[in-house]
Amino acid sequence: MADELHQFSDEEQMLFSLVERFVSDRLMPLERDVLAREAAGEPLALTEAEEAPLLAMCRELGLWALDAPEEMGGAGLPARVMLAIHERLSRTVTPFQFPPDSPNLHMLDAVASPEQRVKYLEPYALGRSKSAMAISEPDAGSDPSAMRTRAVRDGEDWVLNGRKIWVSRVPSADFTILMAVTDPALGARGGMTAFLVDRDTPGFEIEREIPMLGGLRTYELRIENLRLHQRQVLGEVGQGFAPMQKRLTVRRLEIGARSIGMASRALAMLCDHAMTREVFGQKLADRQAVQWWIADAATKIHLTRLLVQDAAAKADRGEDVRTEASMVKVFSTEMAAEVVDHAMQAFGALGMTREMPFGVMAQRLRMSRIYEGPTEVHQMVIARRSITDYARRV
Repeated sequence: MADELHQFSDEEQMLFSLVERFVSDRLMPLERDVLAREAAGEPLALTEAEEAPLLAMCRELGLWALDAPEEMGGAGLPARVMLAIHERLSRTVTPFQFPPDSPNLHMLDAVASPEQRVKYLEPYALGRSKSAMAISEPDAGSDPSAMRTRAVRDGEDWVLNGRKIWVSRVPSADFTILMAVTDPALGARGGMTAFLVDRDTPGFEIEREIPMLGGLRTYELRIENLRLHQRQVLGEVGQGFAPMQKRLTVRRLEIGARSIGMASRALAMLCDHAMTREVFGQKLADRQAVQWWIADAATKIHLTRLLVQDAAAKADRGEDVRTEASMVKVFSTEMAAEVVDHAMQAFGALGMTREMPFGVMAQRLRMSRIYEGPTEVHQMVIARRSITDYARRV
């Protein structure tokens, strides 16, 4: 990854070196046990005994609240630096991120009231609390205008009813950002509102746990006569769609960076294996098919990194990068899936074992083509905006 470091400051490069050492020295050694548990049907997760010393070390090293607001004790790092960090963290399948999770942080920072900043944002930014996000519904899919979870005003309260699905981290979340319809006539454009729901609030129930690919878990929620005070409205009533999109844009750019990280790891393993593995008296590295896989992977990883960096630079300037985020998500996930698949092919039967990281990478990338908006929806969005831009110019 040294080829792109020229655009980062000396201080930022030192931070990247610190992250790389943390990944190689602390996270990589945990892969064997993590993969063994996943192969046995357990969640792809760290145990409390494994995670606690990692979190303590993060605090000691300053790898904490990296993009949280400076006034709350965070480092306030820009998107271009954060995405480079996500790329490095994703070179391992050991599931660990530097707290807090960025997308919800940015949504809270954009619209939280002064009271909410103290109660929710500050402890979240400092890694003292965890959050979840509930958007999708069983019958709504990727269309927010089809959302059915309804919030009805009752004096100073709101009463919510509906269902949510594909929600991550709910059992460990101290609060959940819940999207609901407050004006069905307006739908997503003026009728959608975000609410903050504290853990164990009556009427907010986990219906079931849903095992996902790669050892991950999501949850279906039942929202039944959930009563929330007006002060738990996040942002303005009816104006929840825009901050939700901001949150999704942050995640989509992260997916791009993480895809690069996984593809880079797969390419490194492919190159190492190709240099040592002989078949029919010839090293894999000398076979044209493998050489082309390597050449295509190196080229596409470089292109994707440039695409991510361009979007990050625009985001840091305050530009609207929704289109770029869609491009990043589509191109990066397809690219990384291809690179990982070729690496698995080159490793042969060994690449099919659950002792290797390829299986988890492949499953994560397959999921990435669905969550935060399916590939086809993003292609539709890119096409629609491109046509509109072209029409303005002619």
